[in-house]
Amino acid sequence: MQTTSRPKARPVKRTAGTVLLTAALTAVTACGAGTTDAGPGSGGGAGDPHIRIAVGIDAGYAPFFVAGAEGLWAEHGVDVDLVQFAKGGEGVDALNAGQVQMAGNSDATTIGLLGQNPDLRSLLVYEDSGRYLKVVLGAGVKSPAKIRKMAVVPGLSELAATRFLESKGIEPDSVEFVTADPAEIPALTKKGDVDAYVLWEPWPAKGEELGERILETTGDYGFSYQHWLLSTAPWLKDNKSIAVKVAAALAEAAEKIESDPQAAAKATKDAAKIPTDQTLNAVKDIDFGVRDFTAKDLKGYDSTAQFYLDTGKVKARPDVSRTVQRGWLSDNAEGS
Repeated sequence: MQTTSRPKARPVKRTAGTVLLTAALTAVTACGAGTTDAGPGSGGGAGDPHIRIAVGIDAGYAPFFVAGAEGLWAEHGVDVDLVQFAKGGEGVDALNAGQVQMAGNSDATTIGLLGQNPDLRSLLVYEDSGRYLKVVLGAGVKSPAKIRKMAVVPGLSELAATRFLESKGIEPDSVEFVTADPAEIPALTKKGDVDAYVLWEPWPAKGEELGERILETTGDYGFSYQHWLLSTAPWLKDNKSIAVKVAAALAEAAEKIESDPQAAAKATKDAAKIPTDQTLNAVKDIDFGVRDFTAKDLKGYDSTAQFYLDTGKVKARPDVSRTVQRGWLSDNAEGS
C-alpha cells in the first residue's frame, strides 16, 4: 500500500499512553502541527505538556514502550501518547500532516521522504543494527542467483534488498521488485509469487515457520540501519524543552532495555501485543542507545540519498545535512 501525505486512521484502543492506529480505518484524529496539548494525557502527570509521538509496531520501537511502562515520560515532565502505525513511513506522513509532534523511524525510509517536508528534523539516534533485518529465500530458491522477484517495502527494505543483490554481483534491474505490506510478504513468498525479501523481525521468523530460509543478516553484507527521533523545525522552535525531555526519557529507556530485556519484553507486549520472545530476540539483534550523529553516520546517509536520486525515486537529491541536527543531543542534554 502506498503511503499518502495524510494517513487515514483513527484510534481504536488507548492503553498505557498508547493509541493504536490502523490505516484501513477512515476517520482522522489530528493535532495541529504547531500545537502541543496542555493538560493531562495518559503518559505523564497533570499539567505536563502533552504530545503525540508516532511509532511502528515492532520491537524496534521498544524504547518508547519502555518509557511509558517505567514512568519515564512523567519522570521527565512530559505527557506522551504513542500513535502506532503499521509502517514507520506512515508515522512520518502523520508528522508531516501535523497529526503528531514527534516520530521514530529508520534513517533510510526517512531520507526517502525528505522531499515531502523540508522542515523534518532528525535529533538523535536511538538504535543501530546490522542484524535485525534478514534476507529470506523461498523454500524452492536454492541461491541468490535464482531470485527473479523480491518483495519490498518502500524505504529501508527496498534499499537493503538492493544492497543485497549488489553484494552478490546481481544487477538490481534484473530482479523485479514487488511492493507489499510487511505482513503480506511471508505468505507471498510461500505461494511463490516472490522469491525472496529483506525485512525486520518478526517477518523473517514468520517466513521460517512457513518453510522459508533465512540466508543472512544485512550486516553480513555490510549494511546496517539506524532509527532517528524526528520532529519538525516549526514545532522545535517553540518546544525545544519538550523535545529534550523526550530525549532524556528515551535515553533512560534504552539503558533499561539493555540491562533488563525481560522488562522491555513485557512493556512491548503490553503496549503493542508483540510476543515476549520476539522482543527478547530483538534485544540481541539491536544495539539500543541514544547518541549524537557521527561523521561516519553522515557518510552513510549521503549514500542513501544518492540511492534515491540514482533510482529515480526522487527528483532532487535529499538534503540530509539540513535534516540531521548533528550535536543537538550534546548541546541540549537535559540539565546542561
